[in-house]
Amino acid sequence: MGYSIKIGKIAGIPIGIHWSWFIVFVLVLVTLAAAFFPAVTPGLSITEYWVMAFFTTLFFFGSVLGHELSHSVLAVRRGIPVQSITLFIFGGVSQISREADNPRTELVVALAGPLSSIVIGLIFLIIWFFSTPISIAVSSVAAYLGVINIFLALFNLIPGFPLDGGRVLRAIVWQVSGSQRRATRIAATGGRVVSYLFILAGIFEVLVLGNIIGGIWLAFIGWFLNSAAGSSYQQVALQDVLKQAEVDEVMERDFETVPPDMSVHDLVEEHVLRHGIRAFPVVSDSTLLGLITLHDVRHYPREQWPELTVGQVMTSRDKLHVATEKENLRDVVTLMDSANVNQLPVTDDGRIVGLVTRTDVVRFFAVRRELGMEEEETAEGSDKAA
Repeated sequence: MGYSIKIGKIAGIPIGIHWSWFIVFVLVLVTLAAAFFPAVTPGLSITEYWVMAFFTTLFFFGSVLGHELSHSVLAVRRGIPVQSITLFIFGGVSQISREADNPRTELVVALAGPLSSIVIGLIFLIIWFFSTPISIAVSSVAAYLGVINIFLALFNLIPGFPLDGGRVLRAIVWQVSGSQRRATRIAATGGRVVSYLFILAGIFEVLVLGNIIGGIWLAFIGWFLNSAAGSSYQQVALQDVLKQAEVDEVMERDFETVPPDMSVHDLVEEHVLRHGIRAFPVVSDSTLLGLITLHDVRHYPREQWPELTVGQVMTSRDKLHVATEKENLRDVVTLMDSANVNQLPVTDDGRIVGLVTRTDVVRFFAVRRELGMEEEETAEGSDKAA
């Protein structure tokens, strides 16, 4: 999700903060300190309001992180790789490498978030109940966090993709129809309907009620949901096509290789700059020895390139991820995502027979979509599933 700052790992899952998160953090903090808490708890000092607002904002985003962690931890336990969790302007998002393999897994993972928000909300409401006679500041913070977490759970249960409620709807339709693609189309349509309602509500807030800031936020949320619903459907469409394809349908068979004794200077001058290629298999007698990329070359100063050989700079075969010709294309893309690489050598008994890149995968999907083959293949698959 664009540029984000990594702040650590929880349960082995990297946690990051997108730059847009700082904007909403400040907005929530100022709103709570300058307007909300002075209205609901009059008589306290300005310092107390700002302290209350700071901890409330911090715990609120901690609750959002807990919501996303529940999705991610269950996904990992169900065999679905999770790349990271990122907090951003609309809350949080889990970067899950692929979709669930069955509707039951989809349902369990989708419900985990709202259920965790409800549990967190109830915990804060219990704190509110017992702290009310002791501290008005603590009880006000706890009450706000309790209500906002319950609201977060209910909002996410709206039956529109990609909200959790939309994923629940997709799981149910998927179970009934036997087609993940059809279920996604229905859930994504629900997401678009919900997004249009948010946009209309935002326009109503601005034009009729005169609430400009609130109206803009509602419209902005609607726009985001509409965009996310469309992109989520396209992602499932891509996964569906990849699931039915093998590596040998996509891989490049005509590719350049380089010997291990070539100098890095010659590699750059004669191959990289002349042909614009960014990755080269390093081969000796048709045997794959490794892979050298621009990333490998950049580790060394330019003045050392004439003395360094490709064999010294390359990523050796034992450290490489490789694919086979008959391997499922979706599994290969998932491997590229998890390993954070843009290409994989395709081997057969140690010999390199091809190279598969992200560009090849995108081109494969784009051509089939343009020819209408994607819809036909999906329809055939849905009929078989049904």
